[in-house]
Amino acid sequence: MFLTKKHLSRRTFLRGAGVTLALPFLDSMVGAQTPLARSAASPKMRVGCIYVPHGATMDKWTPGSVGGGFAMSETLSPLEKFRSQLSVVSNLNHASATGADAGAEHARSAAIFLSGGRPQKNAVRVGVTFDQVVAEKIGQDTPLPSIELGIEDVSLSCGAGYGCAYFNTIAWRTATVPLPVENSPQAVFEKLFGDGGTTAQRLTRKREDRSILDSIREQTISLRQELPAGDRARVDGYLDDIREIERRIRTVLDRHEQNPDAIAVPDAPVGTPEAFEEHLKLMFDLLTLAYQSETTRVSTLMFAKDLSPASYPASGNRGGFHGASHHANVKERMDSFALINKYHVQMLAYFLGKLAATPDGDGTLLDHSLVLYGSSMSNGNQHDHGPLPIVLAGGASGQLQGNRHVVAPEQTPMANLLLGLLDKVGVHRDSFGDSTGVLAI
Repeated sequence: MFLTKKHLSRRTFLRGAGVTLALPFLDSMVGAQTPLARSAASPKMRVGCIYVPHGATMDKWTPGSVGGGFAMSETLSPLEKFRSQLSVVSNLNHASATGADAGAEHARSAAIFLSGGRPQKNAVRVGVTFDQVVAEKIGQDTPLPSIELGIEDVSLSCGAGYGCAYFNTIAWRTATVPLPVENSPQAVFEKLFGDGGTTAQRLTRKREDRSILDSIREQTISLRQELPAGDRARVDGYLDDIREIERRIRTVLDRHEQNPDAIAVPDAPVGTPEAFEEHLKLMFDLLTLAYQSETTRVSTLMFAKDLSPASYPASGNRGGFHGASHHANVKERMDSFALINKYHVQMLAYFLGKLAATPDGDGTLLDHSLVLYGSSMSNGNQHDHGPLPIVLAGGASGQLQGNRHVVAPEQTPMANLLLGLLDKVGVHRDSFGDSTGVLAI
């Protein structure tokens, strides 16, 4: 018997000047007669954690029934088509975020989201976060063990005696080492795929409408000639996605250049959309490519920072985000705040849709992803920290059952959920943060 199928390493790269491009999973990466569980097609889990501050209008967030086949709530309705891979978890609490200095509730919220720790005042210490424990387990054989993304600029005015590090990231490598968030799509793109040269050379290439893919053109042609038709189509689609993201980033740059007095050319990359939705979708598209190429398997993303004044007119509420959360418990104002909550969930649905549409091994990226979405506050007007609005999405490579509304016992620490999720990725611990046990999910 002759075995003629070409076998590529899962870690095949295309390289050019300043460019290192990983490939998505291809059929050619499965060795002939290799069992699936031992091949490159064996599912590799991706883990993404998404933070949204200021809580939610909980009566519009919480499903109307418990268990399988639950009644979808108004706020979560954009996720209906992902029901089979969706778990809503209720009654979680972040008790360690509460303190005597009530004015610091926002300062503690982001830092505790994935740590279950207690941020220290007049110091920089909170605890290693869930994502970094996961990265230590599943991210060490990827170019980037983890990636930290955000939408808003770094906060420099934080107050309440708490360092700005507590506001500016949800990822902590150690108890005292916060990981900086990147909010520039251009910088993220170059971090993922490379872009050599000086700032002037990068700008020149953009003005000439040149792509980083031009640097690997010959390698790409050579590779395509050796691939079967199905793999060629998959590579072409992957490269088309990269070109489209480049085009969108370039469009942003062109807007800046049409008004040259509005921006000075910095030494760092430029091209950050002004509109929240355009910015966030671009970051989600980049993250999908990062997952697809296994440039990273672990990510965090902050929709906004605590005390954010951002407005989301497309939601139907034109007020500032933080101000809208202080609704004085007036029903009409709470309902209006819920419009922002639903709009943010629509953005999550966009990301899940991208993952669901991207083949990966024996399924899709969504099948092999675990996405944690939520907030460290409940009622933003009260600054309380439970019951939290938390959703899990994705199949987690067969580790997570969907179509469920899981109601934990009241006041269950969110760290109990994080401890249970660590089990899903093969990290078995007796405790994590302020956990009191494992919430099996």
